Amino acid sequence: MRDITVASVQFQHQPGNKSANLAIMENFVQQAAKQEVEILVFPECCVTGYWHLRDYDREQLLPLAEKIPAGLTFEKQMQWSKSNQMTIGTGLIELAEDGQLFNSYLLTMPDGTWVVHRKLHCFINKNMASGDSFTVTQTPHDCKVGVLICYDNNLVENVRATALAGAEILLAPHQTGGCDSRSPFAMGLIDPELWRNRENNPAAIEEEFRGDKGRGWLMRWLPARAHDNGMFLIFSNGVGEDDGEVRTGNAMILDPYGRVITETWKAADHMVVARLEASLRDRCTGTRWIKARRPDLYRPLIEHIGNEVDARTARFK
Repeated sequence: MRDITVASVQFQHQPGNKSANLAIMENFVQQAAKQEVEILVFPECCVTGYWHLRDYDREQLLPLAEKIPAGLTFEKQMQWSKSNQMTIGTGLIELAEDGQLFNSYLLTMPDGTWVVHRKLHCFINKNMASGDSFTVTQTPHDCKVGVLICYDNNLVENVRATALAGAEILLAPHQTGGCDSRSPFAMGLIDPELWRNRENNPAAIEEEFRGDKGRGWLMRWLPARAHDNGMFLIFSNGVGEDDGEVRTGNAMILDPYGRVITETWKAADHMVVARLEASLRDRCTGTRWIKARRPDLYRPLIEHIGNEVDARTARFK
């Protein structure tokens, strides 16, 4: 890996309006190009919007879904990558050749190569399937990146498996924060009126974004994922009203020690940019500790203990 400039975007999508969302994204691509960004990370399902999908039937999902590489998003995104010498990641609904629908993340690269990660723990809609493999790829920027979408990052095993596959940078696109969580100290609903009044009283909504419903919750686990696995981590998220909930944004970039290099808590569409110093990985604790693993002791990690549930069980029980 070499030093590289990366960026994370937060923006409020328009539910179901793919053309409007792609236009917003194109504007950010142009901004990133001016700052010589080489890897640009957009949020989960940013092309289609997210939370409104939860109650759609298959027939409602299909017009939003795209085949890859046949779809419009792929065509536009690959053009952006090639013309700006930039690797770009975006979230969309994928229509697979066998007819299955996936919450996917498309990564296009300036040399014309591309890869798709299918969310491993897809719970947004019972008509969408979960992926079955980890995604790590070599980029033209002399670094390996891994992709885990939102809930995928919650499970430490997924992040460790991605690190063991050689990822040096973890792309973590989300739609989170401000969620109606059953855990008393994890997120929590935000009054939509605070978002709607953000221009008159930005301090009120930013206090929520910086508190336990946003940054506070993220700081309890994102730094650990980066630190324990010796990876840089690029966290991208939606922001603003999302069909009754308020996403908290909090776009940030962390180093392999779990330190925040740059972040935002603005109640607005925004992009943060950072220069990743490759030398930080050489002797960071996470990279060193992984080498001390004793796989012969870890059989319990791959055995069922009887209380496993599908991520969508709580929603569709």
